[in-house]
Amino acid sequence: MSGPQRLAVLVAFTGDGGVERMICNLLQGFVDQGIAVDLLLLKARGRHVDAIPSGVRIVRLDVRTSLFALPAVMAYLRRERPAALLAAKDRAGRVALIARRLTGVDTRVYLRMGMHLSGSLAGKSALRRWSRFLPVRRLYPLADGIITVADAVAVDLARIGGLPAERFHVIRNPSVTGSLAESAEMPSGHPWLDEEQSMPVLLGAGRLRPQKDFTTLLHAFAALRAQRPCRLIILGEGPDRETLQQLASSLGVTDDVDLPGFTDNPYAWMARSRVFVLSSRYEGAPNVLVEALSLGVPVVATDCPSGPAEILDDGRVAPLVPVGDVAAMTAAMRRMLDDPPPPDQLRYAVREYTVAFSSRRYLEAMGFAVDWTDHNQCDQAPC
Repeated sequence: MSGPQRLAVLVAFTGDGGVERMICNLLQGFVDQGIAVDLLLLKARGRHVDAIPSGVRIVRLDVRTSLFALPAVMAYLRRERPAALLAAKDRAGRVALIARRLTGVDTRVYLRMGMHLSGSLAGKSALRRWSRFLPVRRLYPLADGIITVADAVAVDLARIGGLPAERFHVIRNPSVTGSLAESAEMPSGHPWLDEEQSMPVLLGAGRLRPQKDFTTLLHAFAALRAQRPCRLIILGEGPDRETLQQLASSLGVTDDVDLPGFTDNPYAWMARSRVFVLSSRYEGAPNVLVEALSLGVPVVATDCPSGPAEILDDGRVAPLVPVGDVAAMTAAMRRMLDDPPPPDQLRYAVREYTVAFSSRRYLEAMGFAVDWTDHNQCDQAPC
């Protein structure tokens, strides 16, 4: 009797970001469906390495650059011949496609792409754009399928690579886990949130770098603070910390702004904030936005490429503001403080982002048989 079908997942765990967290969530969903999963780790750094589900077999490659992993991935494919290989992000995808081509195995190869490529390269040199676009044009046509986290990401890649629409599968990130609500009930450890709030707290979160555009958020907060009492917390670490602290000082809001750094449990902070704000210049499908909505927290987001508009149904769920528009962001934050939507309405908006739903959609896209019979949300899945 043959065993379960085997799926290989090729990815680099390089830190404490959203990609690693989403991969761990997907892995759990795959295991729950009875799939034998091998995790091929190009790199194994960050706290999410310890969160890899126990039912997953880990193959550590630990290479300095992705290209150096090619011989090991080729050897793995020849030895194990998994039914399918899912490569997360561009460099892993290149290695997977080249390895399959050189070995000639019949393993199906799928790419998971989360970032809006054109948006991430805005303002970069022509040479930089060419070097990133070339693999899309030359290698991506070799993939059996490309899974993207948002419609706009698929449209962008199809345009760059000249790929047919039927090659793409748009599947929402598995952001909402069973433990998310439990984590949200724990204390945050911050007095502005855990003690009785004398004034509302707005929250931002992400790596402190230009992509997240916390500069615009600080300017918008300063304008809002001039109108009413409120506070702002920005979770995360990164190279822009000193710049942001200096900006808060120059805007005169230092006493009402805190940058406490990285936290293992952002959900406790989200659940106690009055509004979550995503101020990014570009994204793929921002998981933090989905997580905040799943907790019933009002949000404000920039209409950046891509993701926020799809998550927020073009602004029908919550306000979308132009990227870098301080006045619009200020007005949207004030609106969400004064007239927040019902929490149940916000939770319903992200019902397709559960681990069970998303992981099954992934498996279906990769040609695996999926059991939907125990899925109790018939409006989300075949019933």
